[in-house]
Amino acid sequence: MMEKTVVKAIQDDYPDDFSWCYGCGKLNENGHHFRTGWSGDNTLTIYTPKDEHTALPGFIYGGLIASLIDCHGIGSASLVLHRKNGHEPGDGIEPPRFVTGSLHVDFIKPTPHGVPLKAVGTIEEIHPKKFKVLTDVFANDTVCAKAEVIAVVMPSTFMD
Repeated sequence: MMEKTVVKAIQDDYPDDFSWCYGCGKLNENGHHFRTGWSGDNTLTIYTPKDEHTALPGFIYGGLIASLIDCHGIGSASLVLHRKNGHEPGDGIEPPRFVTGSLHVDFIKPTPHGVPLKAVGTIEEIHPKKFKVLTDVFANDTVCAKAEVIAVVMPSTFMD
């Protein structure tokens, strides 16, 4: 059985300057507050959509799913590189930050409203500064979307 919550999320360790993302920023009052952590060898983000995320009655808007996948992919890459560097979420070391190089989403089935969504990721390093994150989004036990994110290490000049 999969977890119902993410206890130690990489986003909890992002410094305040990098915690404003509408999807995963802990300091964005109006954001989604997606949180990504480990679930065995996979990464996991769990999110329960709100009423305003409706596309059609009973179903979730695809843009929310894409946002979930985007932030999950970036958080997953951060988790993997953080672990590769000898660290884990919550150990007090600032994790590496990433930006989205590309995002590809295939919507497999309509996503029902009223159930938590679970994004489960597997990660492959494809370059020292790029990671491919493959994500399946589940509603209950049904895969509703499959995606690929190419996450790129954030350049040091990004905030200049």
